[in-house]
Amino acid sequence: MSDRIAQAVVKEDLEPEVEPFFHKDSYAYRPGKSAIDAVSVARQRCWSYDWVLDLDIKGFFDNINHDLLMRAVRKHTDCKWVLLYIERWLKAPVQLTTGTLVNREKGTPQGGVISPLLANLFLHYAFDMWMQGNQSSIPLERYADDIICHCKAEKQAEWLLTAIEQRLAECSLELHPQKTSIVYCKDDNRRGSYPNEKFDFLGYTFRPRRSKNRDGGFFVGFIPAASNAAQKAMRQTMRSWRLHRRSGQTLDDFARMFNPVLRGWINYYGRFYKSELYPTFQHFDLILGRLASRKYNRLRGRQRKAKHWLYRRRSR
Repeated sequence: MSDRIAQAVVKEDLEPEVEPFFHKDSYAYRPGKSAIDAVSVARQRCWSYDWVLDLDIKGFFDNINHDLLMRAVRKHTDCKWVLLYIERWLKAPVQLTTGTLVNREKGTPQGGVISPLLANLFLHYAFDMWMQGNQSSIPLERYADDIICHCKAEKQAEWLLTAIEQRLAECSLELHPQKTSIVYCKDDNRRGSYPNEKFDFLGYTFRPRRSKNRDGGFFVGFIPAASNAAQKAMRQTMRSWRLHRRSGQTLDDFARMFNPVLRGWINYYGRFYKSELYPTFQHFDLILGRLASRKYNRLRGRQRKAKHWLYRRRSR
């Protein structure tokens, strides 16, 4: 706990010094910026650029080079106690569940208060500044180590991928071979078919989807919606609540306990293509219906009647 307090003090001292220098399209762990902002900008740029280079750095937080990171920190502060404590936190050994201590020669402390700021600072020099100086015409969105770049042509994306691999190798990092891909942003105005026509970014899947325009007509656009992995995680969380074991509680009790979580999911994943969430929340309705059929004798064994009961309650 004392370390977390000390890291918060260092963060408050260092963050105002580095924040003005960060790239405008870096969104992770920054005041006034969010993951939704990154998804929104990516959505708009996918309409203007035909190709996306979807990057994922392999084991980023575990492979940050300490010497390069401390060099970046010294660019922004000469405060001796800040430098002293950051270096100590970076080099502090890791204790395994067996009690064994393992010396750490690279990476940042997992879950540390200062770690997100240090990771942002490292990638600011390792990637953002390099892109700004060498590939300034290529727009990007970066959220920690989750990065997408927008390209006009497939050859440009292939060339950029090679250049980024070389740049990251200079900084002791490498791209994840399975999670890094070149994606075609297919829609009604773009011809041809390619193996990769979708990618995941911050819990959203970008892919061709049928949509309605302002005049009521339908078209296919390259649009983000809640990913299958995110929806699976939501359903697993719903099941973990084990509502069938809570027959002594009322719907009002459930509303107080679970509405903040449900509302948070809707506020984040419902910002774009909200209808994709319908099956997940119908699953929650099904759970509530099963609970009602067990709790009330008149609904016992009558799933359809329990469904109508829930619908009436929800409407009121």
